[in-house]
Amino acid sequence: MERAALAAVAPLFGASAARAAASASAGVNHSPQPVLTIGHITDIHIEPANGAPAMFRKCMDQVLAHKVDFFLNGGDSIMAADYKDITRDRVTELWTCWDDCRAYLKGYDIYSCIGNHDTWWAAPNQEDSMYGKDYVVKRLGMPHRYFSFDRGGWHFVILDGNNKGVSLDEEQMAWLVKDLDGLAANTPVLLMSHYPIIGVTPYWEGGMHSDYKELKTLFYKHKDKIKVCLSGHQHLQDSASYNGVQYFCNGAVSGFWWGKGNEKSATPYYYEETPPGYAVLKLYADGTLENHYYPVDYSSSTAG
Repeated sequence: MERAALAAVAPLFGASAARAAASASAGVNHSPQPVLTIGHITDIHIEPANGAPAMFRKCMDQVLAHKVDFFLNGGDSIMAADYKDITRDRVTELWTCWDDCRAYLKGYDIYSCIGNHDTWWAAPNQEDSMYGKDYVVKRLGMPHRYFSFDRGGWHFVILDGNNKGVSLDEEQMAWLVKDLDGLAANTPVLLMSHYPIIGVTPYWEGGMHSDYKELKTLFYKHKDKIKVCLSGHQHLQDSASYNGVQYFCNGAVSGFWWGKGNEKSATPYYYEETPPGYAVLKLYADGTLENHYYPVDYSSSTAG
Protein backbone atom coordinates (compact mmCIF):
# COMPACT_ATOMS: atom_id res chain seq x y z
CA MET A 1 0.00 0.00 0.00
CA GLU A 2 1.34 3.44 -0.89
CA ARG A 3 1.67 6.15 1.72
CA ALA A 4 -1.60 8.08 1.67
CA ALA A 5 -1.38 11.80 0.99
CA LEU A 6 -1.39 13.44 4.38
CA ALA A 7 -3.64 16.44 4.97
CA ALA A 8 -2.58 17.49 8.44
CA VAL A 9 -3.37 20.67 10.32
CA ALA A 10 -1.36 21.92 13.29
CA PRO A 11 -2.56 21.06 16.82
CA LEU A 12 -4.85 24.09 16.92
CA PHE A 13 -7.13 22.27 14.50
CA GLY A 14 -6.40 18.68 15.51
CA ALA A 15 -5.12 15.83 13.40
CA SER A 16 -6.76 15.12 10.07
CA ALA A 17 -8.35 11.75 9.50
CA ALA A 18 -5.90 11.39 6.63
CA ARG A 19 -3.16 10.90 9.18
CA ALA A 20 -4.74 7.62 10.26
CA ALA A 21 -4.87 6.49 6.65
CA ALA A 22 -1.23 7.41 6.22
CA SER A 23 -0.25 5.26 9.18
CA ALA A 24 -1.53 2.22 7.31
CA SER A 25 1.57 2.40 5.14
CA ALA A 26 3.86 1.61 8.09
CA GLY A 27 6.41 -1.02 7.21
CA VAL A 28 6.35 -0.30 3.50
CA ASN A 29 9.76 0.41 2.01
CA HIS A 30 9.58 4.13 1.26
CA SER A 31 12.46 6.55 1.21
CA PRO A 32 12.52 8.06 4.71
CA GLN A 33 13.33 11.52 3.38
CA PRO A 34 11.26 13.70 1.04
CA VAL A 35 12.89 14.76 -2.21
CA LEU A 36 11.50 18.28 -1.68
CA THR A 37 10.20 20.35 1.23
CA ILE A 38 8.19 23.34 0.03
CA GLY A 39 6.65 26.37 1.71
CA HIS A 40 3.24 27.24 0.30
CA ILE A 41 2.41 30.85 1.11
CA THR A 42 -0.64 32.55 -0.31
CA ASP A 43 -2.75 35.70 0.05
CA ILE A 44 0.00 37.74 1.64
CA HIS A 45 -1.72 41.06 0.78
CA ILE A 46 1.36 42.96 1.87
CA GLU A 47 1.15 46.68 2.62
CA PRO A 48 3.22 49.11 4.72
CA ALA A 49 0.43 49.71 7.26
CA ASN A 50 -1.04 47.65 10.13
CA GLY A 51 2.32 46.14 11.04
CA ALA A 52 2.06 43.83 8.04
CA PRO A 53 5.80 43.72 7.19
CA ALA A 54 6.71 42.71 10.76
CA MET A 55 4.03 40.03 10.84
CA PHE A 56 5.18 38.80 7.43
CA ARG A 57 8.74 38.43 8.72
CA LYS A 58 7.47 36.55 11.78
CA CYS A 59 5.61 34.14 9.54
CA MET A 60 8.58 33.65 7.21
CA ASP A 61 10.88 32.92 10.14
CA GLN A 62 8.59 30.05 11.04
CA VAL A 63 8.48 28.76 7.46
CA LEU A 64 12.26 28.86 7.18
CA ALA A 65 12.58 26.80 10.36
CA HIS A 66 11.21 23.89 8.32
CA LYS A 67 14.28 24.11 6.04
CA VAL A 68 12.23 24.48 2.89
CA ASP A 69 13.87 24.11 -0.50
CA PHE A 70 11.77 26.84 -2.14
CA PHE A 71 8.45 28.66 -1.97
CA LEU A 72 5.21 28.48 -3.92
CA ASN A 73 3.36 31.80 -3.72
CA GLY A 74 -0.36 31.45 -4.42
CA GLY A 75 -1.06 35.05 -5.41
CA ASP A 76 -2.62 38.22 -3.97
CA SER A 77 0.91 39.18 -3.04
CA ILE A 78 -0.05 42.84 -2.48
CA MET A 79 -3.01 44.24 -0.59
CA ALA A 80 -5.12 45.33 -3.56
CA ALA A 81 -4.35 46.99 -6.88
CA ASP A 82 -7.53 45.97 -8.66
CA TYR A 83 -10.10 48.46 -7.34
CA LYS A 84 -11.15 51.29 -9.63
CA ASP A 85 -9.99 54.07 -7.26
CA ILE A 86 -6.42 52.74 -6.80
CA THR A 87 -3.78 55.27 -7.87
CA ARG A 88 -0.41 54.71 -9.50
CA ASP A 89 1.33 55.90 -6.34
CA ARG A 90 -0.56 53.33 -4.27
CA VAL A 91 0.34 50.50 -6.65
CA THR A 92 3.98 51.57 -6.59
CA GLU A 93 3.92 51.72 -2.78
CA LEU A 94 2.51 48.21 -2.54
CA TRP A 95 5.02 46.66 -4.94
CA THR A 96 7.89 48.46 -3.20
CA CYS A 97 6.71 46.93 0.06
CA TRP A 98 6.61 43.53 -1.68
CA ASP A 99 10.20 44.02 -2.88
CA ASP A 100 11.32 44.76 0.67
CA CYS A 101 9.60 41.64 1.99
CA ARG A 102 10.89 39.53 -0.90
CA ALA A 103 14.42 40.59 0.04
CA TYR A 104 13.87 38.94 3.43
CA LEU A 105 13.79 35.63 1.55
CA LYS A 106 16.92 36.34 -0.47
CA GLY A 107 18.51 33.14 -1.69
CA TYR A 108 15.22 31.26 -1.99
CA ASP A 109 13.36 30.69 -5.23
CA ILE A 110 9.74 31.83 -5.14
CA TYR A 111 7.43 30.52 -7.87
CA SER A 112 4.32 32.68 -7.98
CA CYS A 113 0.94 32.81 -9.62
CA ILE A 114 -1.20 35.89 -10.20
CA GLY A 115 -3.98 36.70 -7.74
CA ASN A 116 -7.07 38.74 -8.55
CA HIS A 117 -5.91 41.64 -6.35
CA ASP A 118 -2.43 41.89 -7.91
CA THR A 119 -3.43 43.56 -11.18
CA TRP A 120 -3.96 47.29 -11.73
CA TRP A 121 -6.84 47.80 -14.12
CA ALA A 122 -7.32 51.53 -13.38
CA ALA A 123 -4.27 52.62 -15.39
CA PRO A 124 -4.96 55.46 -17.86
CA ASN A 125 -4.92 53.01 -20.76
CA GLN A 126 -3.98 49.45 -21.63
CA GLU A 127 -0.66 50.59 -23.09
CA ASP A 128 0.47 51.83 -19.69
CA SER A 129 3.46 49.77 -18.52
CA MET A 130 1.80 49.09 -15.16
CA TYR A 131 -1.53 47.94 -16.56
CA GLY A 132 -2.82 44.40 -16.11
CA LYS A 133 -1.11 41.06 -15.82
CA ASP A 134 2.14 41.75 -17.64
CA TYR A 135 3.26 44.14 -14.93
CA VAL A 136 2.48 41.58 -12.22
CA VAL A 137 4.46 38.96 -14.12
CA LYS A 138 7.39 41.38 -14.17
CA ARG A 139 7.17 42.32 -10.48
CA LEU A 140 6.88 38.70 -9.32
CA GLY A 141 9.71 37.51 -11.56
CA MET A 142 7.52 35.04 -13.40
CA PRO A 143 8.54 33.72 -16.84
CA HIS A 144 4.94 34.00 -18.07
CA ARG A 145 1.44 34.35 -16.60
CA TYR A 146 1.31 30.52 -16.60
CA PHE A 147 4.29 28.18 -16.75
CA SER A 148 5.74 24.87 -15.63
CA PHE A 149 9.06 23.66 -14.27
CA ASP A 150 10.70 20.53 -12.87
CA ARG A 151 12.45 19.97 -9.57
CA GLY A 152 13.29 16.89 -7.56
CA GLY A 153 11.66 14.52 -10.03
CA TRP A 154 8.32 16.38 -9.73
CA HIS A 155 6.63 18.52 -12.39
CA PHE A 156 5.08 21.81 -11.24
CA VAL A 157 2.38 23.71 -13.14
CA ILE A 158 1.47 27.31 -12.27
CA LEU A 159 -1.89 28.43 -13.64
CA ASP A 160 -3.62 31.75 -14.30
CA GLY A 161 -7.31 31.52 -13.43
CA ASN A 162 -7.86 35.28 -13.77
CA ASN A 163 -10.00 34.99 -16.85
CA LYS A 164 -13.72 35.08 -17.65
CA GLY A 165 -15.68 33.25 -14.99
CA VAL A 166 -12.50 32.22 -13.12
CA SER A 167 -11.14 29.79 -15.67
CA LEU A 168 -8.26 28.98 -17.96
CA ASP A 169 -8.50 30.81 -21.27
CA GLU A 170 -8.46 28.77 -24.46
CA GLU A 171 -4.76 29.39 -25.12
CA GLN A 172 -3.80 28.31 -21.61
CA MET A 173 -5.97 25.20 -21.65
CA ALA A 174 -4.37 24.08 -24.92
CA TRP A 175 -0.94 24.69 -23.40
CA LEU A 176 -1.83 22.68 -20.28
CA VAL A 177 -3.05 19.72 -22.35
CA LYS A 178 0.19 19.75 -24.33
CA ASP A 179 2.30 20.16 -21.18
CA LEU A 180 0.74 17.14 -19.48
CA ASP A 181 0.75 15.04 -22.66
CA GLY A 182 4.49 15.63 -22.96
CA LEU A 183 5.33 14.11 -19.59
CA ALA A 184 6.58 10.58 -19.15
CA ALA A 185 4.12 8.17 -17.57
CA ASN A 186 3.93 8.32 -13.77
CA THR A 187 5.65 11.69 -13.51
CA PRO A 188 4.24 13.21 -10.29
CA VAL A 189 2.59 16.59 -10.90
CA LEU A 190 1.70 19.44 -8.54
CA LEU A 191 -0.53 22.23 -9.87
CA MET A 192 -1.10 25.64 -8.27
CA SER A 193 -3.81 28.15 -9.07
CA HIS A 194 -4.85 31.17 -7.05
CA TYR A 195 -8.42 29.84 -7.00
CA PRO A 196 -9.58 26.40 -5.82
CA ILE A 197 -10.24 23.96 -8.65
CA ILE A 198 -12.21 21.68 -6.32
CA GLY A 199 -12.81 22.50 -2.68
CA VAL A 200 -15.07 22.60 0.35
CA THR A 201 -15.25 26.31 1.20
CA PRO A 202 -16.58 27.43 -2.22
CA TYR A 203 -19.95 26.02 -1.11
CA TRP A 204 -20.48 29.16 0.99
CA GLU A 205 -17.70 31.48 -0.21
CA GLY A 206 -17.77 30.97 -3.97
CA GLY A 207 -14.49 31.71 -5.71
CA MET A 208 -13.88 28.34 -7.37
CA HIS A 209 -12.77 27.64 -10.94
CA SER A 210 -15.80 27.52 -13.23
CA ASP A 211 -13.99 25.09 -15.55
CA TYR A 212 -13.59 22.45 -12.84
CA LYS A 213 -15.40 19.83 -14.95
CA GLU A 214 -12.96 20.23 -17.84
CA LEU A 215 -10.02 20.18 -15.47
CA LYS A 216 -11.13 17.12 -13.49
CA THR A 217 -11.66 15.28 -16.78
CA LEU A 218 -8.17 16.25 -17.93
CA PHE A 219 -6.72 15.20 -14.58
CA TYR A 220 -8.42 11.81 -14.84
CA LYS A 221 -6.83 11.29 -18.24
CA HIS A 222 -3.49 11.81 -16.48
CA LYS A 223 -4.42 10.01 -13.25
CA ASP A 224 -0.99 8.38 -13.17
CA LYS A 225 0.56 11.85 -12.91
CA ILE A 226 -1.68 14.41 -11.19
CA LYS A 227 -1.15 14.19 -7.44
CA VAL A 228 -2.09 17.52 -5.87
CA CYS A 229 -3.61 20.94 -6.59
CA LEU A 230 -2.87 23.92 -4.34
CA SER A 231 -4.85 27.12 -4.04
CA GLY A 232 -5.53 30.18 -1.91
CA HIS A 233 -8.01 33.02 -2.50
CA GLN A 234 -10.49 31.85 0.15
CA HIS A 235 -8.37 32.80 3.19
CA LEU A 236 -9.73 29.50 4.50
CA GLN A 237 -8.06 26.14 4.98
CA ASP A 238 -9.69 23.06 3.52
CA SER A 239 -8.87 19.82 1.79
CA ALA A 240 -10.70 17.56 -0.63
CA SER A 241 -9.91 14.43 -2.59
CA TYR A 242 -11.33 13.23 -5.89
CA ASN A 243 -10.12 10.53 -8.29
CA GLY A 244 -6.86 10.22 -6.38
CA VAL A 245 -6.03 13.95 -6.59
CA GLN A 246 -5.59 15.90 -3.36
CA TYR A 247 -6.87 19.50 -3.28
CA PHE A 248 -5.53 21.82 -0.58
CA CYS A 249 -6.65 25.40 -0.04
CA ASN A 250 -3.99 26.63 2.35
CA GLY A 251 -5.44 29.61 4.19
CA ALA A 252 -3.73 33.01 4.03
CA VAL A 253 -0.52 34.44 5.41
CA SER A 254 -2.45 37.67 6.06
CA GLY A 255 -5.39 35.98 7.79
CA PHE A 256 -8.02 38.70 8.00
CA TRP A 257 -5.96 40.99 5.74
CA TRP A 258 -3.61 41.74 8.67
CA GLY A 259 -6.58 43.00 10.69
CA LYS A 260 -8.10 41.67 13.89
CA GLY A 261 -11.19 40.31 12.20
CA ASN A 262 -14.93 40.86 12.43
CA GLU A 263 -17.99 39.25 13.98
CA LYS A 264 -17.42 36.10 11.92
CA SER A 265 -13.83 35.65 13.10
CA ALA A 266 -13.49 32.79 15.58
CA THR A 267 -10.46 34.52 17.14
CA PRO A 268 -8.66 37.81 16.39
CA TYR A 269 -6.77 37.77 13.07
CA TYR A 270 -8.77 34.74 11.86
CA TYR A 271 -10.89 34.76 8.72
CA GLU A 272 -13.95 32.89 9.92
CA GLU A 273 -12.53 29.72 11.53
CA THR A 274 -9.10 29.78 9.82
CA PRO A 275 -6.08 31.42 11.44
CA PRO A 276 -3.37 33.16 9.45
CA GLY A 277 -0.70 30.70 8.43
CA TYR A 278 1.17 28.77 5.80
CA ALA A 279 1.59 25.20 4.61
CA VAL A 280 4.64 22.98 4.34
CA LEU A 281 4.55 20.21 1.77
CA LYS A 282 6.84 17.22 1.73
CA LEU A 283 7.05 15.52 -1.65
CA TYR A 284 8.40 11.99 -2.02
CA ALA A 285 10.03 10.22 -4.96
CA ASP A 286 7.14 7.74 -5.22
CA GLY A 287 4.62 10.53 -5.86
CA THR A 288 3.16 10.61 -2.36
CA LEU A 289 3.05 13.79 -0.30
CA GLU A 290 2.23 15.46 2.96
CA ASN A 291 0.54 18.86 3.37
CA HIS A 292 0.56 20.44 6.83
CA TYR A 293 -1.02 23.83 7.63
CA TYR A 294 0.67 25.82 10.40
CA PRO A 295 -1.18 28.68 12.11
CA VAL A 296 0.78 31.79 13.07
CA ASP A 297 -0.11 33.87 16.14
CA TYR A 298 0.06 37.57 15.31
CA SER A 299 -1.53 38.75 18.56
CA SER A 300 1.82 39.70 20.08
CA SER A 301 3.28 41.25 16.93
CA THR A 302 4.33 44.89 16.86
CA ALA A 303 4.21 47.32 13.97
CA GLY A 304 7.36 47.78 11.94
